[in-house]
Amino acid sequence: MRFCSIPAVLAVSMTCAMLPASLGAQGARWKAHDPARPKPSIVTPGTAAGAPPSDAIVLFDGTDLRHWSGPGGAPPKWTLRDGYMETAPGGGPLITRRGLGDMQLHLEWATPSPPRGKGQDRGNSGVIIMGKYEVQVLDSHGSDTYADGQAGALYGQHPPLVNASLPAGTWQSYDIIFRRPRFDAAGKLVTPARATVLHNGVVVQDGATFWGGTSWLQFAPYEAHADSLPLVLQDHAHPVRYRNIWARPLPDLPTDEAGLAESRPALRMSAEALDALTGSYGRQGSPVATITRRDDRLLLALRGFNRELELVPETATRFAFRHTVGTAEFAPGADRAMSLTLDVAEQHFTLVRLQR
Repeated sequence: MRFCSIPAVLAVSMTCAMLPASLGAQGARWKAHDPARPKPSIVTPGTAAGAPPSDAIVLFDGTDLRHWSGPGGAPPKWTLRDGYMETAPGGGPLITRRGLGDMQLHLEWATPSPPRGKGQDRGNSGVIIMGKYEVQVLDSHGSDTYADGQAGALYGQHPPLVNASLPAGTWQSYDIIFRRPRFDAAGKLVTPARATVLHNGVVVQDGATFWGGTSWLQFAPYEAHADSLPLVLQDHAHPVRYRNIWARPLPDLPTDEAGLAESRPALRMSAEALDALTGSYGRQGSPVATITRRDDRLLLALRGFNRELELVPETATRFAFRHTVGTAEFAPGADRAMSLTLDVAEQHFTLVRLQR
């Protein structure tokens, strides 16, 4: 969303995009535009579509299978050739040697060409996250099967929003944002696993929730498990190919943002003291800001903005903003004159009261 520059309202009337309703929502730890808020780390994107970014864990780059094992830690039996790996008869699943939990996962896959079989017996494999939560791999181009078994389905639970499949033998991509389930100390489910899936760049799952672990004909009820478990590529006795597999572990979503922005200071001002600060403020006779009182709250409205900002008293003349970093400081002068200095959103300027 684009925001207007505050100094611009000092000279000309303007229109600004409406501030989002969620700005400064209750429970936010950080006020808007707080310069002390930790900055995001810098990541260099891949230079080509599907290329791993600088912080990715590369699980398969086409050269070897050192990051994978077969069942029980046995050496992998899949075939490696020409930059891809392919299921082998009796090879069993391929399992990462490291565990993964919350992550962004990218991989590319291709089903056999020419296509063989129909329905579920047609280029079948699967990406089984944490060994429990499957995103189906299947040749679904021009082939009919049940909806929650198509390519891009959370198998047996959620069909893809659309069928974005390409013809058999064509390299296709999955980009998966996965959030693991959370359990409390007693092992009770707090939040279920969920996934957003892009199939060939098309959203086919949008934050869909897993009802439980993947199981044929039904789903398996949740049981508490580790935060990090291996990723599994399914062997369904079809020669499905995979290449360019990488993952970016994701940090926990913030859970410690309660209360700070909403805590009210102990200072209380009388209605008379608040009324003494109300009025319109501006420069050269042109009003820019209006201060009003509503019950025990002092509210600031800037011309061109259609949302009031609440002022919270720190002293009798200095106020902080309720949800935005900055201050508003009043300076009484002679003959009931009053100036208002605003420091907000990296802007700093002083206005004088034009009228009460």
